[in-house]
Amino acid sequence: MTRATMGRIDPNLIRLYDLPAAPEGVIAALRAIDGPCELVSDALDDLGFDGVIACSVLRPTMAGATIVGPAITLRNRLLEVDPFTAAREGHVNRQADFEAHNLTRPGDILVIEGGQGISNLGGISATMGKRQGGLGAVIDGGIRDVRHSRTIGYPVWCSDITARTGRWRQETVEINGPVTIRGVPVQPGDIICADDSAVCIIPLGLAAEVVRRVLKRVVTDQASLDFLAGDRPLSEFPRPNAKTFRE
Repeated sequence: MTRATMGRIDPNLIRLYDLPAAPEGVIAALRAIDGPCELVSDALDDLGFDGVIACSVLRPTMAGATIVGPAITLRNRLLEVDPFTAAREGHVNRQADFEAHNLTRPGDILVIEGGQGISNLGGISATMGKRQGGLGAVIDGGIRDVRHSRTIGYPVWCSDITARTGRWRQETVEINGPVTIRGVPVQPGDIICADDSAVCIIPLGLAAEVVRRVLKRVVTDQASLDFLAGDRPLSEFPRPNAKTFRE
C-alpha cells in the first residue's frame, strides 16, 4: 500500500510503506517484562545472534524508559559539502526523518543509521514521532533538543547529544531498507527492545523463539527469587540449568 509522502524524499527511496507483522503475542509478552533486555540478550546469545548494544555505547536520554516494538528504519549519508557555506546559501534540508514519522503506526520505533556528532533528530521531529504514536528512537548518531524530547516522553538511545544540526551535513538515502546499528544489521520490522542496560535487536524470524525462551527464564528466575525470600540455607539453592534456553 502506498501512502501520501511529505515531499522530503524521492518516494522510490521508501522501500516499504507497511512493516511486516510480528508473530502474535511477541511484542505484548516482552512489554510485560520489567527490564527485558537481560533475558533477551541471553536468548540471543543461545541462538547465535550478536544483537546486543550496551547502553554505554547507545545511551538512553530517559532513565527508566523501556520500549519494545517493530523498527522503522532510516539511513542517512554524509554530504561532501562545506556546511557553513551551505547554511549561508540556503542549502535544502535533505534529512527525511519526517517521512519516517509519516509512516509510523502506534507502537513503532524509529531506527536511524546516521551521522556521528551531528543531529539526526531534533525537537520537532521527536514531537512528530510522539504524535504518530511512536515509542521512541534508536540512533547510531547524534540528536539535539534533548530537553524537549524528555519533556514530551519520547526516549532516544543515541551515540551523541549535540547542538550541531545535521541538516546541511547529511541526507536521507533510504527509508525502510536495511541499516546497520553499531555493527548489528537491522531490517524493517525487526523487534527492538531497549531499556537501561542495552538495546537488543531481535530479527523477526527469531522473535517467537526468543520470547519462548525468555518466558521460560522468567519462571525459573522467579523460582530463585522465591527461594531467596525464604530462610532456607544457600547450600540448598537450586543449581542453574544449562539447558534453560535450549529445551
